[in-house]
Amino acid sequence: MYYVSVVLLLLVLPAASVIIEAFYSTGTDIMWLVGKWFVFWACGVRLLVAGLMQTLKPEFTAKSIFEIDAPAAHAIVREVGFGNLAMGTLGLASLFEESWVVPAAIVGGLYYGLAGLGHIIRQGNFKERFALWSDLAIFALLAVFVVNRLG
Repeated sequence: MYYVSVVLLLLVLPAASVIIEAFYSTGTDIMWLVGKWFVFWACGVRLLVAGLMQTLKPEFTAKSIFEIDAPAAHAIVREVGFGNLAMGTLGLASLFEESWVVPAAIVGGLYYGLAGLGHIIRQGNFKERFALWSDLAIFALLAVFVVNRLG
């Protein structure tokens, strides 16, 4: 289920949203649509879902991603979950306040990039390597969007 949710939230649903809105609207900047929908799905929904899981079931992240089977680690995972809840809320809200899309892309993109670097250093199990590549891919996409908007 983890892999399916990551692929859906980081690729399939945002790409489908871009395609659907581009089809139904004329003259819309495609890069804007990419940023809008990838921020909503990847930084909003994905980070909110991750934050909920980390807050409510910290043992899942501790055991399945980091291979830590120590209840003491749950408090740290829960704290990370709070950060993901905050970033996820910003990503969701950006759908209703367009001026928040670029700031949400910066915050979410930096998080994904830094998390990807953390996964490079650890080189853990397959789930962590999957997280590494998905994190770095979203970081790169959001970085291109931010440079396009600010450049």
